[in-house]
Amino acid sequence: MMEIFFETKDVFQLKDIEKIAPKEKGITSMSVKEILQSLVDDGMVDTDRIGTSNYFWAFPSKALHARKRKLEELESQFAESSQKKEALQKSIEKSKIGREDTAERAALIEELAVLRQKKEQLKAEIDKYRECDPDVIEEMRQTNKVAKEAANRWTDNIFSIKSWAKRKFGFEESRIDKSFGIPEDLDYID
Repeated sequence: MMEIFFETKDVFQLKDIEKIAPKEKGITSMSVKEILQSLVDDGMVDTDRIGTSNYFWAFPSKALHARKRKLEELESQFAESSQKKEALQKSIEKSKIGREDTAERAALIEELAVLRQKKEQLKAEIDKYRECDPDVIEEMRQTNKVAKEAANRWTDNIFSIKSWAKRKFGFEESRIDKSFGIPEDLDYID
């Protein structure tokens, strides 16, 4: 299809291309419109609407310029990637300085592993004695205090509702306790 445009270097309407393509290039007439639209979408063929007609054209120089632009773009990407690669290689070489495999380095790595293992053992031992830590004990006291205040608040609420129900409905206290499952020995926590 592109050869039709490049060889004639002319501008065509769709009906002209539908006549020429099957004769000269053996393209089936049913697929000419789809192929042409695909070429337009890819930017290989230009199109413009003049009046009520659509005109299509493609010149060899445009294809050449498009290829040159793509080549320049790829070359710049290649140059940029090469610079990145060189920078990474230098970084690797710089990182290797002082990290050569020596007996001293191996001994230090082994010592580091032993110290890390000892640190983990000490952490486990600290966690084992955490219950005796004054900070943890104080935190538990504060938590207990808050829980005790909340329990007394709910107990007070229960007593308030019981007294309201006695006044409003004239129920006995034992009947209210039994109906709502309130224990007889319910009292404030000291």
